[in-house]
Amino acid sequence: MRFWLIFKILLHPIRYAQERIDAWVMARVKRQPGPVKIGRQRVYIVPTSYGYAFAGLVLAMLLGAMNYSNSLMFGLSFLLMALGLVCMHHTHGNLVNMVVHASRLESVFAGEEAHFEFQLENPTPRTRYTLVLSWARSTSGAPGADVRTATPVKVSIPLPALKRGWLRGGVFSVATEFPLGLFHAWTWMELDVACLVYPRPAPAGRQPPAARGMGHRADRAVGGHDEFVGLRSYQRGDPIRSIHWKSLPKVGQPLVKQFADTLGDELWLDWDALGGLDVEQRLSQLTRWVLDCEGARRRYGLRVPGLEVPPDLGPVHQSTCLRALALHEATP
Repeated sequence: MRFWLIFKILLHPIRYAQERIDAWVMARVKRQPGPVKIGRQRVYIVPTSYGYAFAGLVLAMLLGAMNYSNSLMFGLSFLLMALGLVCMHHTHGNLVNMVVHASRLESVFAGEEAHFEFQLENPTPRTRYTLVLSWARSTSGAPGADVRTATPVKVSIPLPALKRGWLRGGVFSVATEFPLGLFHAWTWMELDVACLVYPRPAPAGRQPPAARGMGHRADRAVGGHDEFVGLRSYQRGDPIRSIHWKSLPKVGQPLVKQFADTLGDELWLDWDALGGLDVEQRLSQLTRWVLDCEGARRRYGLRVPGLEVPPDLGPVHQSTCLRALALHEATP
């Protein structure tokens, strides 16, 4: 083990030093609810590969000027050195005083990518250019964003959602190389955000259990629904368009057309109906049935160990069922 560490240091000294620095910094990054304001003491800055090449070029020019006592070369060398220092100042200042908020997250299914959305806010009068967000030790990140004064910008960072349950966002960086790419300035932070990952839906094909009970109607005294079921007496507040005018001369009082929405058979998506499958397979199949029932507009209820969701329909009901499946016996 010690031999391998020595070999690693000799083979990649800069990479090893960077890993050690990152580990030291990561241990001191605290999870916060946000918002987080980037202070000067939080910003790190180092030259990029172009910055090292630029410094080598200026040094070569300075040595040539000293060797030939050339005043023009001295002037150009000092001018480029000053340009590099000004560039370092602007790169560092491009991050200072920025404010980072956590935004609302959309739930995803296992196997998809969760998009963690953050909001960048610029409280200063100077526009900030090319701010890049990326996860720690990741080579890819969100596209660079320009943030103007009092105009917050939302940036999302993708993260693979490999399993159901809560997927917590880790440490990420806010970085910039503006204006000339000679220096790389960044800061680390970790916001208290998490994305709910639903179970991966099973392949379509397996039918849900048989419906319990017959279809029923829900009477409504408004037009424009499924079927006409009859007339009833006019009640105060009924819309004018629902009055059956043809019957008024015969009956002598206004009658209202009555319609009904035919609701599909109520289904119970029952955990016990999936005998022979393991826990994750049952959750996957129940997820598929929830999506199928919602797509077919059939009322459905859900039974899993320790929880029963009454039959209903709609986005809220679907979200409740999927959440119950995602968090079934999930470790926090």
